[in-house]
Amino acid sequence: MPAISPAFRQAVKNLGDKEKEAIILKAARRDAELYDILRYELLEEVTLEEVYEEAADKIHELLINASGRSLSKALTKALRKAMKEIARFKRITKEPKAEIDLHLYTLRLIFENFTGQFDSYYKGFYTATARLLLRTIQLIQKKLHEDYHLEYKQELDDFLQQIHSRPKHLTVALPQEFEIE
Repeated sequence: MPAISPAFRQAVKNLGDKEKEAIILKAARRDAELYDILRYELLEEVTLEEVYEEAADKIHELLINASGRSLSKALTKALRKAMKEIARFKRITKEPKAEIDLHLYTLRLIFENFTGQFDSYYKGFYTATARLLLRTIQLIQKKLHEDYHLEYKQELDDFLQQIHSRPKHLTVALPQEFEIE
């Protein structure tokens, strides 16, 4: 991302309203993410819940429709795309609690539908899920107030127990349980 020079700022300030409007519309047509950011920030009818639902639907579609010769590899690829969708959601809304809720939504989908793939010879999906779980725990501890930690404890402990119950070796150092400070 380029640094904005003072001369550029001044040039933007000197533009008329019609010129600014034309530039914003042109940029929004070229960049889908910029369009979503502007839509979220400028339109009152576009709510956080609506943007969350769109992201959750895309994640659901990615994971449930994953297919290929090796389901485990397809799920790993779909999980990578789901993480990109969560990062996109974060850039659009800048809401840490909603971002964490999307992480948990993704984990719920995995643990409700795909735990059988943890035993696959290809352990990429198992490792990617463990990393997602660790990242979620770190985000909760870093970005949310301690009062929220109790709300997530039981579900995270259940996910951790399911991961630790597998005989596979993990390269990720996961705690035995989600600790509340």
